[in-house]
Amino acid sequence: MKLLASHLKAATAAVVAGLGIAATPASAVDLPCDTAQLIVPWGPGGGTSVIFGIFEQAIQNSDSPVKIKVVTMPGQGGGLGAKEAHAAKPDGCTLFAIHQHLPVNYINGVTDFNWDGFEPVAMLTDTPEIIGAGGHVEYNDLDGMLAAAKASPGSIPTGVSMGATSHFLWIILGSKTGADFAYVPFQGGTAGRITGLLNGSIDLGGINMAAARTQRGDGNLKAFAIASNERSDLIPDVPTLKELGVDMTFSLTRGVMLPKGTSPEIVAFWADVFKGPTEDETFVAEQAAKGTSVEYLGPEDYAKWWEATSAEFIDAAKELKMGRFQ
Repeated sequence: MKLLASHLKAATAAVVAGLGIAATPASAVDLPCDTAQLIVPWGPGGGTSVIFGIFEQAIQNSDSPVKIKVVTMPGQGGGLGAKEAHAAKPDGCTLFAIHQHLPVNYINGVTDFNWDGFEPVAMLTDTPEIIGAGGHVEYNDLDGMLAAAKASPGSIPTGVSMGATSHFLWIILGSKTGADFAYVPFQGGTAGRITGLLNGSIDLGGINMAAARTQRGDGNLKAFAIASNERSDLIPDVPTLKELGVDMTFSLTRGVMLPKGTSPEIVAFWADVFKGPTEDETFVAEQAAKGTSVEYLGPEDYAKWWEATSAEFIDAAKELKMGRFQ
C-alpha cells in the first residue's frame, strides 16, 4: 500500500510545512534526552520510514519538550531493529515503529519475543491490502479467482515475501475460503510483486493504492477486493472482502512501542505526543491521499488490538505447522 518512495519523499516536506501541531502531553516527564530515537526496522525510502518521517517532522514542529529522530535499521525482515529496540533501556529515549511483522518474526523464529515483549504506546495508521492480479488472467473478480484456485489447488503463482506479512495475507485468505495458492518468493516488496504481475511471471499478488488507481485502466492490472471494513474513496469500484462474503480484513497497521518495563507515565507521555498529528486535518488528508488512514488507539486499546491480531497470525501458523509451530 505504499506510493513510490520518490513521491512520498516529495510529499513529506509539503505536508509538514503546513502543520502547526501542538502536542500537549497529559503528564510532564523528565526524560534523560532531548531527542528520542525512533527505530524503523526497514530501510529508508520505504512506506514505513516515510510515514514515520512525516510524524518526525510534525513532532519537531510541535511544542513537545522531547522530539524524535527516525533511525532506519533494516535486516532480518524487521527483526534486527526489533532486537535493538527490545534490548534498549526503558527510559523513554528509544521508541520502536512496528506493524504485523513482529508476530511473523516470532512465528518464524527470527525473534524469541512477540508484541508483548514491548509496551504498546499507540496505533497510528492503517493501510489495507488490495487483492490484485495481472491483466493476463482470465478471471475478472474474486469469485472467479477463488473458483480457479479451488479447481487447481496450489497451482496459481502468487507473489509473496515468504514468511512475511504479504505471505500471511494469502495464508489467511486461503484458510477462510478453502483456496490454495502456489507461493512464489519475490524480492523488492510490493513494487517487486507489481512488476511480476505486469510481466506475467506471477498471476496474483497484493498491490498498493497507487497501482490500483493508475495501472488498471490500461488492463495491465486487476483489483478484486480491498481487505478493509469499508470501500476506499480512492478506488470506490473495488469491493471489500466482507462485501464479497469473506469475513476478513488485512492491513499494515503501523504504531509505536517502547521497551518492556517503561513506566506508565512515559508511555502516556509518548501516546499524547503521537496523538497530536493524528488530530490535524491536513496531516490526515495527506495520509488518506496515499491510501493510508489515520487510526489512533491509545496504549490500552492498542494492547487489546495486538492480542487479537497476534492470535489470528498464530492460529494460521499452527494450522499450517509453520515455523516454531511445526
